Amino acid sequence: MQFEWWYWIIAGFCLIGLELAVPSFTIIWFGLGALVVGLLKVLWSGFPLAGQLFLWTVSSIGFTVMWFKYLKPKVSRTHAGQSKEGIVGETGIIIRGTEDSYGRGTVRFRIAVLGADEWGCYADDVLQVGDSVRVVDIEGQVLKVTKI
Repeated sequence: MQFEWWYWIIAGFCLIGLELAVPSFTIIWFGLGALVVGLLKVLWSGFPLAGQLFLWTVSSIGFTVMWFKYLKPKVSRTHAGQSKEGIVGETGIIIRGTEDSYGRGTVRFRIAVLGADEWGCYADDVLQVGDSVRVVDIEGQVLKVTKI
């Protein structure tokens, strides 16, 4: 049995379409691999079946590796799981002040930090509602902040 070029093109589009139904973002690379084989088969009609299967496997793996190694976005908006590095330096506004120094207040961030937009906090100074603060350290579930 000889595989025609359009078999590969149809298989490629079916796999890419399947990605819409099963959003794993891996099936698409196998579909693109099939499209590569189909296009090469158009250019070289005598391309052997073993070579077609080998090219499909190599190109699918190559696309997948390229995605995960070079193209996949590496930005994490909440920095979840990165405690100190994800929160030190962030700025927020005090929404519940402290009555004395080292008292506990609450700070709110514009964007959720480590999965929450409100955190308990303390500072060396008394914090008033509306003060702008910067996080300098994290101790368990409480942030140490300074006024800015």
